Amino acid sequence: MNIPFLDNWLRRHDDDREHGGGAAAKEADPERAAAITELLSECELLRVRAGQAGLELDDSPASLTALDQLPPRWRDDPEELPWLGNDAGLYLGTVIVRTVPGASWHVWPGGHPVVRLASGREVSVVEAGLEWAVNGAPELSQVYAEAAEA
Repeated sequence: MNIPFLDNWLRRHDDDREHGGGAAAKEADPERAAAITELLSECELLRVRAGQAGLELDDSPASLTALDQLPPRWRDDPEELPWLGNDAGLYLGTVIVRTVPGASWHVWPGGHPVVRLASGREVSVVEAGLEWAVNGAPELSQVYAEAAEA
């Protein structure tokens, strides 16, 4: 996934921080991490579609299980499908980052967000969300469970 505005934002903030601490400071900056988490957690399309189905997404692991149980009506709209899958992946990442100790967002230089676990393993949540939206598998709750075990 390429998010040009995020890439530009990260580059601008990296430039601002280069004078004050190098790469280690950038990775450990809690203000930056919180801003990235907030930005990536919006998932507006998924939240709207879930709300229409009577499901409130509260950033909990239980909400991932509830999403897995929804009838996949989004598959009827090929234009919306990739956007919903992208949002599902970002939502999955949001739940992991907010509930799994040591998990954090990591954005590759090209703008591709992944979740980095305390073990150093990276979870390609956007790809998992797209697979879920298109095929129904892997289930979001399953990807979460695997990340929580690591």
